[in-house]
Amino acid sequence: MRGLLVFAAVAMVAVPVWAAHGYALWDDLKYPAGFAAFEYANEAAPKGGELLLVSNQRVSTFDKYNPFTIKGSAPAYLAALMFDSLLTGSMDETASGYGLLAEDVEVAADRLSATFRLRPQARFHNGSPVEAADVKHSYETLIGPYAMPSYKSLLEDVAGCDVVDARTVRFRFKKPNRELPLTVGGLPVFSRAWGLQNGRAKPFDQVVTDPPISSGPYRIGPVRFGRDITYVRDANYWGRDLNVKRGQHNFERITVKIYKDSTARLEALKAGEFDMMSFYSAGDWARRVTGRRFDSGELVKREFPNRQPAGFQSYVLNARRPALSDARVREALGLALDHDWMNRQMFYNGYPRVRDLFGNTDCAATGTPSAEEMALLEPWRGKVPDAVFGSMYEPPTTTGPGHSLRDNLRRAQALLKAAGWEYRNGALRNAKGDAMVLEFLDSRDTGLRTVAPWVRNLEKLGVDVKFSAVDFALYQQRLDKFEFDVTSINFPGTHNPGQQLADIFGSKAADTESSGNFMGVKSAAVDALVAVAGSAKSKADLLPACRALDRVIMHSHYLIPQWTLLAYRLVYNSSKIAFKEPMPPYASAEEWTMFTWWSRTAAQQRP
Repeated sequence: MRGLLVFAAVAMVAVPVWAAHGYALWDDLKYPAGFAAFEYANEAAPKGGELLLVSNQRVSTFDKYNPFTIKGSAPAYLAALMFDSLLTGSMDETASGYGLLAEDVEVAADRLSATFRLRPQARFHNGSPVEAADVKHSYETLIGPYAMPSYKSLLEDVAGCDVVDARTVRFRFKKPNRELPLTVGGLPVFSRAWGLQNGRAKPFDQVVTDPPISSGPYRIGPVRFGRDITYVRDANYWGRDLNVKRGQHNFERITVKIYKDSTARLEALKAGEFDMMSFYSAGDWARRVTGRRFDSGELVKREFPNRQPAGFQSYVLNARRPALSDARVREALGLALDHDWMNRQMFYNGYPRVRDLFGNTDCAATGTPSAEEMALLEPWRGKVPDAVFGSMYEPPTTTGPGHSLRDNLRRAQALLKAAGWEYRNGALRNAKGDAMVLEFLDSRDTGLRTVAPWVRNLEKLGVDVKFSAVDFALYQQRLDKFEFDVTSINFPGTHNPGQQLADIFGSKAADTESSGNFMGVKSAAVDALVAVAGSAKSKADLLPACRALDRVIMHSHYLIPQWTLLAYRLVYNSSKIAFKEPMPPYASAEEWTMFTWWSRTAAQQRP
């Protein structure tokens, strides 16, 4: 959803007149007014042809066209391909946005409002103009009771949205916040007519299979529910000649297929059933990406380094559960994970360890707290772990003197004993005699292979872990209701964290179904640090807040960090599709492909 929420951090210097073509969080837009096109786009790219993709999402089907509601699953990439926003970002810089639906933007000198002027040519797919009232309607719908609660968390500091005139909309903010102009500028905009029935609007959660009335470059084409969907390029797309769109959206059709089985997906790639695939399995990448089409050069296997944040893919421990409410228990479980062994034996040494929340960015905490961090942390002494005030968290290792798995398990045993858990009668038990039994929830049977080494080590401590693989729909439902003990989640990273942290770590989100606070974090200290990060007026203000938050969360052991990869592993059909080198550093692999690559067949047919 890069075109929607990735720009939840766009801002610019306030100007006295309409003229601002974009907005940068730290006032450092790369592209000046009147630029021709983004550097990574090929302005001469031919239009036409088809791109065949496989969904990289874990959903095994789709049952709706509304990507913003809680229940159900929408087709992969629908939001990115069909919905425009006021601002759009570039793939070669962070925290910046340029006018898309909006031709310009003005941020008030006190930073308490942002005003957007809509382009007169902007049109929805039904031909109606995009108006300020549609922007207001979209905003109010997304913070309403039927949309995903992450929007409400993200927009918590927005006081309201006003229609100034037909083409002018103003967002008011509760307090100065540099990222809010980007946050509202990145919201998806849809027509007030979407979901009308006999002239009356249906509740948003009943807008299910109504085709979106949106303004993006693609429309929904042929669909086979549960199997595939084809997006068809809108020949009359209103924004096709804008500089922010020039050289992009080149495929006439983009078909996304669903394969429920990873082995079937890999074999389909080898058989030529689709044109590009991202790989996340080190085993597949090292051993199984082979065959006749690779030998001939038709299929190319290649790694593309990127500067994306590492994110914090982790085993998530649900602290709402009594057995996991004690940080000492959570720390002990983490000591049983032997990443060094797994990386050697299972991952072909291809996955370095995730170390914290903000890896590969300036926000990552290192060493001991700086004076600025201490100033933020000191008021919470006694209410956060004492370790927060010392060296930054380091994941357990089994390499080097005093760092064997046995050493780690002994430390874990001592922590469990201090927390009231001891091994007796064949199990780890508390004072009441209750055994520690944890359920590991997953949506894939194949997940057992990865988690099995950790489970075996936990068994040595007397912890009984039950692996439950369920259908993705049930998996998502249980996550939404926080009905799990342990699961694995890949949290995307960001170079400029802000209000979105409230949805992941905020106390309000902990009690809100479908929020991102899967861990159940409820901490006044965390809430305060998130608020400071969200209201930072400069990078110098932001970094200490993020680093202090990093220390508190990691030393509280809500997460057991897993592994990451700072490059995209892609296989693509070089005989069918082409692209411009190099890959922009902040792009996602699929959106880079869908937005900027082109068809060789179309190039050959061009007169």
